[in-house]
Amino acid sequence: MGQRSVLIVDDEASIRESLAEFLRDFSMTVETAVNGEDALEIIRQKNFAVLVADLRLPGMTGDSMIPLAHQLQPRLKFLIHTGSSDYRLSQELVELGITPDQVILKPLADLMILVNKIEALFPEEA
Repeated sequence: MGQRSVLIVDDEASIRESLAEFLRDFSMTVETAVNGEDALEIIRQKNFAVLVADLRLPGMTGDSMIPLAHQLQPRLKFLIHTGSSDYRLSQELVELGITPDQVILKPLADLMILVNKIEALFPEEA
């Protein structure tokens, strides 16, 4: 497993921080943002391998943020972390290459699912 840089965007501090701490245990470099606007500002300044995005964020939604993040960093890969069990990917997100496999439902009972999903985004390095 290579060193991954991950940006987690979630407005719930307990979720954001627990995911970040868990990923750091796997030698991932993790930064966090509370909302889409902050995430985009961070993405303007640093490169990331993966963006883990909540959908329901204050201000800009995760669905709106992801295409903008893609414009800033076209090689960035995405995981969507949502509590909405009936969520369906928009056509715009599908066109960015996001698949239903990249949607993770909250709450995650086993955080290894997140690690495995991140690693699955990089099959060429397996």
